[in-house]
Amino acid sequence: MAQAPDFVSLNGPDNVGKTTQLVRLADRWDGFQPLGAVHEHDPEPWARVAAGDYARWWFETSTTVELTEMLLAGHAKRAAAREAERTGLLDRGLSMLLAVATATCVVKDGLTVGEASKTVTGIAGSRAAVPETSILLLPSLDAERSYAITSAREGRPWTGIYPDYQKTLHAVLLHQAERGSYTAVVDCENRSLDGVHSDVLDLLGLSPLTDGSPR
Repeated sequence: MAQAPDFVSLNGPDNVGKTTQLVRLADRWDGFQPLGAVHEHDPEPWARVAAGDYARWWFETSTTVELTEMLLAGHAKRAAAREAERTGLLDRGLSMLLAVATATCVVKDGLTVGEASKTVTGIAGSRAAVPETSILLLPSLDAERSYAITSAREGRPWTGIYPDYQKTLHAVLLHQAERGSYTAVVDCENRSLDGVHSDVLDLLGLSPLTDGSPR
């Protein structure tokens, strides 16, 4: 990397390989600082809602404003944890958090993807926007195929409202990708973990032939 960004985020639906790729990046260069997910940096409100019926809170009783605000608050605290001169590695960056809130809004409030996206974007405004190199990992560039791949990897059936949410999330992510919400998009279909990792390294300007220090 000619100039390391403040943050690198890996984004995508469940079971696409975000965690695996983040671990491999962290092992590659000590300039990376793994910062994990938003709930790790703002645990109290997430523990409170998870203490009851978490799925019911998420998909029924919470409002879009409440959910979006919680995601943004955790994102801001996570960003503040970055050490000077290091690049924070984010498990889901800002655009992905907005995608999560948007997909939830669609299935909970019955809005279209476009309507829900405008609602969530309006709530977020310009807050939590930090310099971020965001890479979207997609199981497939087709929403139905993408969902089929990741649901099969789960190993057990998703139940209740979760399948609808996941299908919607795949559609939202493709909607975002078409509108340039991410720095780069990697199509992971029929690709090995090593092949995807090579693409991620190339996008970040890291050589696969060295010990991982920036080019």
